[in-house]
Amino acid sequence: MILAIDVAYSGTSAQVAGGVFDAWDAADLFKRYRISLDHIMDYESGQFYKRELPCIEALLAHITEQIDMIIIDGYVYLGNEQKAGLGQYLYEALIHKVPVIGVAKNQFKGTPSNCEILRGQSIQPLYISAVGIELELAKQYVKNMHGKYRIPKLLKEVDRLSRISQQ
Repeated sequence: MILAIDVAYSGTSAQVAGGVFDAWDAADLFKRYRISLDHIMDYESGQFYKRELPCIEALLAHITEQIDMIIIDGYVYLGNEQKAGLGQYLYEALIHKVPVIGVAKNQFKGTPSNCEILRGQSIQPLYISAVGIELELAKQYVKNMHGKYRIPKLLKEVDRLSRISQQ
């Protein structure tokens, strides 16, 4: 099973969403998860993982499926120096047992051009990074995800789920 995760913030609160699916070309999520967290850490420039990783770990505690791969909204590595990003910290927290693919919508300064993929008719790339799996294979997986637009349908759905107001 594949798990896509996204986090949306509002002040010191966060909503964390996860969508589980069983194939890279799946058109629908198998299962949805969403939790709300209060009193999360403030954003610290250059240390984004300190804010987001605890949110992801909190969601993972609710996942009942056996997860073989995780997709995050962000980077595994940052720039040409391959500085650890959120995905690398998540991979380490998972004791290197679950590969992590980062899918970023915006370029981080110094991101190598070999991280870019184009989907659909878009001329604006997505930026793919990965750990525990070869980059080229990760890029192919994301490229083949369902949906004809730049952002794969299931990643859009998880993003939307993270932004739904609590009732």
